[in-house]
Amino acid sequence: MPVHITIVEDDEDIAALVAYNLERQGWLCTLVHHGTEGWEQIRSHLPDCVILDLMLPGMDGMQIMREMKANPQTAAIPVLFLTARTELEERLEGLRLGADDYIGKPFSCKELVLRVQNILARINRGASKAVIQQGLLCLDKALMQATLDGELLPLTTAEFKLLAFLMERPDKVQDRYELQRAVLGYSDTTPTRALDTHIKRLRQKLGSYAACVATERGVGYYFATDTLKR
Repeated sequence: MPVHITIVEDDEDIAALVAYNLERQGWLCTLVHHGTEGWEQIRSHLPDCVILDLMLPGMDGMQIMREMKANPQTAAIPVLFLTARTELEERLEGLRLGADDYIGKPFSCKELVLRVQNILARINRGASKAVIQQGLLCLDKALMQATLDGELLPLTTAEFKLLAFLMERPDKVQDRYELQRAVLGYSDTTPTRALDTHIKRLRQKLGSYAACVATERGVGYYFATDTLKR
């Protein structure tokens, strides 16, 4: 599955330049120009990497970083600060908060790409090699790939994480609000149809294995091993 990178940068020209160079590597980029909206994008979509400016309208970069580290769903997402604020104390504070790298403006696009490549390589080396297998359905968490009888399934990141969460807890009903929080990143119990939409699309892609994603009416969903086809 392609790498997804969220760029939170209020200068639209800089954001477009960064995205252009990253997308040349085959990565997918989402651009956000407001700090508060950037945090919402990160929380709801869980990208593979975040490139973050410090001086932003709404929430600044440090505030976003603190929110990310305080949220178990976003704490492990790597962050590269890209900012004109290059004072030593600023850099140290960003690193103390858990940033993976820090680049000052003006910057070299080639260096930026290499820094992102290095971050992603470190993450991949440290990623779990766990493979989840249920019948003919196999999930490789390191590669973020799902296969059914050897055929690759075109799952989105949210669909993959949802299926992995259920498969790791076979035959155990998962409360829909827990799924919204743990998989989709929602912080409250506000009713939403987003989860049901993901489940519907996931079942469509599973084809003959659709029944494995079962519903417990009024409660949530679970992975039903008794429906497995071998």
